[in-house]
Amino acid sequence: MLPTLWLSGLAHRVTRSQRVWLKRRLIERFMAHFGISLDDARLRSPDAYLSFNHFFTRALMPDARPVDTATAALVSPVDGAVSQAGAIQEGRLIQAKGIRYSAAELLGVDAVGLGAFLGGEFATLYLSPRDYHRIHMPTDGKLISMNFQPGRLFSVNPTTVAGIPRVFNRNERLSLLFETPVGPFALVLVGAIFVGSIETRWTGLVTPPHGQRAWHKRMDVPMEIAKGEEIGRFNMGSTVILLAGAGAVRWSDELRPQTPVRMGQRIGTIERH
Repeated sequence: MLPTLWLSGLAHRVTRSQRVWLKRRLIERFMAHFGISLDDARLRSPDAYLSFNHFFTRALMPDARPVDTATAALVSPVDGAVSQAGAIQEGRLIQAKGIRYSAAELLGVDAVGLGAFLGGEFATLYLSPRDYHRIHMPTDGKLISMNFQPGRLFSVNPTTVAGIPRVFNRNERLSLLFETPVGPFALVLVGAIFVGSIETRWTGLVTPPHGQRAWHKRMDVPMEIAKGEEIGRFNMGSTVILLAGAGAVRWSDELRPQTPVRMGQRIGTIERH
């Protein structure tokens, strides 16, 4: 019943305020509540940030997240924790125990468009409010297209994910489709309550505004992006879902629910070169 779009719009305005007293209070309380350290951040003083959002989407030191450079290594695009990982069975992904949802609906495609991912693999990674919130490329690839789907802004924390069916398909989201050494590969950036923005490096802000119509954009010239390169960012906690085609990726044995991951660490092996 909560007006999630309105609340998220309010959070967007407040977190971008440059009023010194307001952004200082927000940053200090947030750091204390979540136990956040700025030791690996480029700006190590809370007062150095122009706004709470500037702090929240903070850049890290160049060596803070080493990227596994092995050709066969598929790396985590974010800091976060594993929600679920496994096979795409009959075109459906696991949301939580006893809850599955449509991969085609998630991506905003029909059965034909989903074909490349049938029998493939997926991994869902949850970013809590305390995590680093920039999103990076998990393997070398070329951006082919983007697909935006409007929707709600439910929370995507573990409790909500276990209790609201199809929560990822009901929330607004941006799907990025790449051509990579593993074949077609997708990253889905899922919005959530208080997520003031989803943005990419090449488009800038995608949301807000919230509640916009669905849209699809095919790149005139595919954009080459190297493994580990920044591609976008969130404001506040949210979720990234990775999808790969059949026989393309073998997930690491450690990729189990609730396991923490860091951007750049190996989470899978590319099976097809």
